[in-house]
Amino acid sequence: MADTIRIVCDNLGGETEVAAGTPLSELAARLAPGRHPFLAAEVNNRIKELDYRIYTPVTVRFVDVTSFAGIRVYQRTAWFILQKAVGDLYPGRTLHIRHSLGRSGFYCEIEGTDEIGTEEAEALRRRMHEIVRADLPIRRTRALTTEVRNRYAESGYADKIELLDTRPRLYSEYYTLGETVGYFYGALAPSTGYIGLFGIEPYYNGFYLALPLRTAPDRIHTDYYQEKMFGIFREYQSWVEIMGVPTVGAVNSKVLAGDAGGMIKLAEAFHERKFAWVADEIYEANLRRGTRMVLISGPSSSGKTTSAKRLGIQLGVLGLKPVMISLDDYFVEREKTPRDENGEYDYEALEAIDLELFNDHLRRLMAGESIDIPRYDFITGKRTKHETPLTLDERSILIIEGIHGLNPRLTPSIPDAQKFRIYISCFTSVAMDNLTRISTTDNRLLRRLVRDHEQRGADALATLGRWASVRRGEEKHIFPYQENADVMLNSSLFYEISVLRPYAEKMLREVPDTVAEYDEARRMLKFLDNFIPIPPDEIPPTSILREFIGGSSFKY
Repeated sequence: MADTIRIVCDNLGGETEVAAGTPLSELAARLAPGRHPFLAAEVNNRIKELDYRIYTPVTVRFVDVTSFAGIRVYQRTAWFILQKAVGDLYPGRTLHIRHSLGRSGFYCEIEGTDEIGTEEAEALRRRMHEIVRADLPIRRTRALTTEVRNRYAESGYADKIELLDTRPRLYSEYYTLGETVGYFYGALAPSTGYIGLFGIEPYYNGFYLALPLRTAPDRIHTDYYQEKMFGIFREYQSWVEIMGVPTVGAVNSKVLAGDAGGMIKLAEAFHERKFAWVADEIYEANLRRGTRMVLISGPSSSGKTTSAKRLGIQLGVLGLKPVMISLDDYFVEREKTPRDENGEYDYEALEAIDLELFNDHLRRLMAGESIDIPRYDFITGKRTKHETPLTLDERSILIIEGIHGLNPRLTPSIPDAQKFRIYISCFTSVAMDNLTRISTTDNRLLRRLVRDHEQRGADALATLGRWASVRRGEEKHIFPYQENADVMLNSSLFYEISVLRPYAEKMLREVPDTVAEYDEARRMLKFLDNFIPIPPDEIPPTSILREFIGGSSFKY
């Protein structure tokens, strides 16, 4: 029949037929129910909501909460339900989803409310469950941007309006949940009934929204007592608000006003002050307890290398002699690298480091010997030698940077008193708007895309293909040790995504639509389209961002 279309459904294991115009939700209903409901589907490797209708031959792969795409749909839908619950209980007040906290939750505040106590948290939780039980439909509307702007104005969404005004389009989209209007920069579930698992707990001036993990979706996780990380987020949130750039729309407005150079100078000066403060802390630790070693850890593309070098300059100002070692140079040669459960090289595993050689070098350095440290070539996967041998004297302080820096198994023979531990990451402080944070993972992925292309000869497809493995390695080998740090540093720069956009866009557009990574490439391109590009001309050569885009005055 002319109105019958043959499609490939991965969840069915092959081809099937559907009538033209069949929505994805109807196709999903044919499948045997699994443990978790389908939240959306990847159609020709692009995420689509379940109301999407099929009119041409396509490949369909339904996703649930156990996939990276599915967990994002779950989170965004939960945020919308929370937005409605806050609107119902606190009419006229603004919800802020500030930042991620713990392994799977988010810290939130309600503007104009000094504190959320146990009773208030319980009332929010009950209202969210009422909305879920009602299984209210979530509707998407595409309209002239002027009409969307008017809807936002009626709801008092100045943050969303500012972004619309700085990135003008003829048409825009918005979602409705009852009378509540919202937009979350990605697909949502069809209705509130899909989101059954969440928790609300009081925390500081606001509350913690607990959600399930992708890898453990049957329970919520309340491991949110990460005081050092929370303190970093709050510090930077306060700072970007003082600077007048809490959202992407505000950053864009300053770019359009010709103040990009001023933003760059302020952000870089703030970084410099933080490095000077940390150097003072290390100097005091050196005097008090004989600290000889600084260990810098953090996830991929957090700026560890440049941070180590800038910290070394500040320590030099104080009269110490920094000696740098990168753990990356102690990678075993590629063919000896351990493999993960999928048979891929697992560069995030501690065993990817030549621990025996590394600890032998530490012992000899501490004994006053001179050593020839290795240098790892990421293109060939082979080790060579550094040109200059390393030696420590009485004023030397050893700075070691790498993802395993805070793992006690890395330096078991060094007394704790001699170590100063630093955790550094890209804790993105600017938000898309009050309800949509920018994932620190997305920020780091952009950095890695650009760096791997510029310095390691990898295209976007290769980097995207490895990213899931990188993230699994971080969850296993890095994040469990982050609260062991003496101090935490935020390497994010509130202007940086505007600079990274032109570099990353060109690479992401080259990802073909025939591969699974295409959806992630399209998602990142859509995300980047919200930022007005900033040229890199005024970025100083010592900036952390130069580690990724090139032009650094440091030698790597």
